[in-house]
Amino acid sequence: MAAFAITAVTTDMPETVSPFHLLAAHYENCFRRYGDTPRGVDWPDADSARVRYKVMAGVAYDGGGFLDFGCGAGHFLEYLQQTYSPCPAYRGLDISPIFVDLCRHKFPDIIFDCVDVMAPDAVIPSTDYVIMNGVFTEKREVPYNVFFDAMMAVLGKVFAAAKRGMAFNLMSKYVDWERDDLFHVPYNDVARVAMSLSRHHTIRADYGLREYTVYVYKSAIA
Repeated sequence: MAAFAITAVTTDMPETVSPFHLLAAHYENCFRRYGDTPRGVDWPDADSARVRYKVMAGVAYDGGGFLDFGCGAGHFLEYLQQTYSPCPAYRGLDISPIFVDLCRHKFPDIIFDCVDVMAPDAVIPSTDYVIMNGVFTEKREVPYNVFFDAMMAVLGKVFAAAKRGMAFNLMSKYVDWERDDLFHVPYNDVARVAMSLSRHHTIRADYGLREYTVYVYKSAIA
């Protein structure tokens, strides 16, 4: 990471700042501390991160390209490049200019957009599948109901831009203990969220982590 440096970022922000700006500041601080590693985007280790990438890629049961919403340091793209030949079509998007600049530096031939999806003039690129890995797993100091409402607003906008479907992950309630800074959501709550978007959805909790992933499709899968 010698070729790319960032300055310190503080989470001491006004109350009017959206939950996702607060999250971006947190992840930027992780990157400042740990660099371009799983811990630099606040995943505990490379092995569990790779499991998540595999599950996220699994939403594209029929092929198709990805929009990596909340792309961070571009590690999902690295997974795709290492796993698939040819690599599926990919485009990255993040609210953080620091991560977008990093990804543009690492992958000069790939498009990365810096977008605050909740801004009135925000445009989300239309892509076959949108994956949102880790976008909703941490809420930090944001109250549960506030973060839940913010998630609903983002999912509605993102699903409208997806041609075929999207995937997102959440922390499970069925764990030995919970952390106040993580976003633990009961299955029945997320089922209502998915049903409000489409009757065609799947909840996956079969990959051994203390979380689950939701696939939501525009139409029935074969």
